[in-house]
Amino acid sequence: MENNKNKKNLSLAKTEVEKIKAEFTDDEIREQIKEYGQEFTSPREKIRVLYLDDERGELESFQSLYRRVFEVFIASTPDKAREIVATKNVHIVLTDQRMDAITGVEFLESIIDDYPDPVRILVTGYSDISAVINSINKGQVYKYISKPYPREAMQKSIENAAEVYFLRRDKKELIQKLSRACSQLEFLLRQDALDV
Repeated sequence: MENNKNKKNLSLAKTEVEKIKAEFTDDEIREQIKEYGQEFTSPREKIRVLYLDDERGELESFQSLYRRVFEVFIASTPDKAREIVATKNVHIVLTDQRMDAITGVEFLESIIDDYPDPVRILVTGYSDISAVINSINKGQVYKYISKPYPREAMQKSIENAAEVYFLRRDKKELIQKLSRACSQLEFLLRQDALDV
């Protein structure tokens, strides 16, 4: 019985392929497949970066260096940074480790539950191995960058982190679309089984 159903489905699929080939040229089919594939992933937007540091000069310097490349948001307090994370859908969160109000690791750890998607980068002028370990274990930090940082290296680190963000987002979207497609296919197969 199952074998007959498979043969029937294969026969129906061959009939559909023949209809498509009769209606469209090979080039048109390839173009449609290409366009269809592009629907599966979201287009890339300008990378949105938040930088939290209690040194105003550092923030202004960062903003002037990268504002043409990224959409840059700066915050000198954890409260302002949380507000930006909550309203601006940032892709990357950079934070200084040593600040008066809170450490960078503590800030990153405080936003994980509510905002797990942004990729986190810790920036510091101090070589503190326990901060590095804590940032990885508690703050789920993607990268640790020492100050002073070369401009190109920082830009490349942000771009790489954004690629991780976009790949994760695309993966989530693909899983949702695949799940919907499987449900629809399952429904159609059940309908076919009822018709038989």
